[in-house]
Parts: sequence; C-alpha cells; structure tokens
Amino acid sequence: MGSPDGGIREGTSSKPVGHGTYSGRVSAADETYLDLALSRSRVDRWAQVRTDEAELGQIIRRDSTRVLELRADTVPVDPTSMRLVLRPPRPEDLDREPWFLGRDEGVDYVAVVASAEGVPEAAGSAAQPRWAGLREVGADLDDRDAGLLTAATALRGWHDRHGYCPRCGAPTVVTQGGWVRSCPVDGSEHHPRTDPAVIMAVTDPQDRLLLATGLPWPDGRVSVLAGFVEAGESLEAAVAREVLEEVGVVVTDLVYRGNQPWPFPASLMVAYRARTADTELRVQESELRSAAWYSRAELASGLREGRLTLPSRVSIAHRLIQEWFGQSLPGHGPAVPR
Repeated sequence: MGSPDGGIREGTSSKPVGHGTYSGRVSAADETYLDLALSRSRVDRWAQVRTDEAELGQIIRRDSTRVLELRADTVPVDPTSMRLVLRPPRPEDLDREPWFLGRDEGVDYVAVVASAEGVPEAAGSAAQPRWAGLREVGADLDDRDAGLLTAATALRGWHDRHGYCPRCGAPTVVTQGGWVRSCPVDGSEHHPRTDPAVIMAVTDPQDRLLLATGLPWPDGRVSVLAGFVEAGESLEAAVAREVLEEVGVVVTDLVYRGNQPWPFPASLMVAYRARTADTELRVQESELRSAAWYSRAELASGLREGRLTLPSRVSIAHRLIQEWFGQSLPGHGPAVPR
C-alpha cells in the first residue's frame, strides 16, 4: 500500500508469497485494486443457459429481456445519467444472432449487432442517446453497465476476427448464445481467447517512476511499461523480462496490484509494482521512442504545462501512476493501446 505521499512504503515486501514464486521476489500486497473501471460487474453470466437452445430462444422473445445494441464500436448511452440505453427485444433481433450476456435480478441481458448506419455524430441530449464506446464511457458506468459493455465489446472483437475455422478454413456459425463458433465441416468448436499481459509501475531508489512513450503514440504521451506474457511463462517472469528487454534494468520486489479486462481487442492486464536499483536506461528502440525517470514534481509540471499526457482514467495504467503519485491525475485522450 502506498505511503501518504504516494510512495511505496518500506516493508511492503516483507511478506513473501513463497519460494515457488518467480525468484522469490513476489510480495503479498496489503490490498489490491477492487474498483477498476472495466473489472466491475454484477451480472451473473449464467453459463449453463448457453447450451439450452430452448431457453435462449425464449430469452430473446421476452418483454422483460433487455437488449444492448452495438453499432460499429458504439452503444447508446444516456448522457444525463451515464447509463446504457437498453431496450426490449424487437422481431428483427431474432435474425441478429443475439449474444447472451447474463442475468441480474431476474432480468436477462443480450447484445445484438446492428448496422452502423445512422450512428449520430452529436454528443447526445436528454431525448437523444449518445453513441459511445467502452474507452470513452467505461470509467463512468455503474457496475452492471460496465460489466455488460466490457463483455459485449470483447465478444464483438472476437466475432469480427474469427469468422472462419482455423483448422479447415470453413465459415463458422455462432452457437451457445454467442460464446462459441462451431465449424459445420469438421465439427470443431472455438471459444473467445484472452491474451494475458503484464503492466508494471517501476520505481528507482529515489522513488522516481519509470514512464515511456511507445512508437505509435503522440509526442508527450507517457505510460508505464507493459507487454504480453509469452508461452510457458509466469506473470512475474514476464514482468522481469519485459522491463529488462525494453529499458535494460533488472527489477525486484514485485507486488501484485490487480487485473483488468482490456478488450482492445482481447487482453487481460495484470498489474504489478516493482523496484530497481539500476537507473541507467537502455531503451529498446524497436518498442519505445523514449523512456525516463520522473519525480512527482516533474510529472506534475509536465502535465500542467501540457508537455505530457497520460492514459485515460479507464485504464489500469492510470491507476498505477495515480497510486504512485498519491492523488488524482488528469487523463487526456484515449487510453494507450497496451
């Protein structure tokens, strides 16, 4: 847990998880993030319903069911209440291969993909919903709506990319309420994949934070390091490898902080804090444009003057930076794509 000024308190690493963890460097955290924007969900996914074709057929016909309509990467949001605009089923939904998102307090929720035509450009009004994506509104939704939209966004990306069987190349069909694509030729079933990635706030002996700029990012956009977990690799090993590869320093005292689904397109971000005694950075130019150590005063100055921008507050990256900083930080623009 951070100190009152946002620093990493001495003694945090005094409770070792055990010798089975990576190099014995992982420490038990006093608390983890429990309220991350995209990790909050109260809807029971009710997986047993997915294989009940009769029940799925009834759900999309019930007046009590609520439908989340996707157009491109957007959904309707009430700009006043910041709630998803959910509607009863319509006859045309039967032909849209509805995805069963779950059940909450006796209400079933499904998502359907409609034509992107006619998506309003305006920000919305009390009488007209705003069409927005998860990056834009995820941090402002309540637990139910955040969970629904995160799941729907993840499914939309998966269906868009997996229309054909990876074994034989035949077109697949949607089954099990949108959670499986089945091949009618070889009988194989294919499920949504999630790619684990680690993201880490690394500090030096002066309690400065390591921030970097990715190759495709605009000037001044900085964030903590992140990277995908490789095959056969533990999360902690991935943290150590990614930091060493990208900036050439060795980290110790890893502390798990939390995790966040990141369906852009299919990641699960697993967050850590870590320390290093090595302050000399050797930037991997194939991955990063730049990297540097920042004190709290330097980061605050850069943000005030507009020289620096951070990931949006919907992201776990923003939370890691904010925890180190010790107070709220402004988030500018869409979250960095990592």
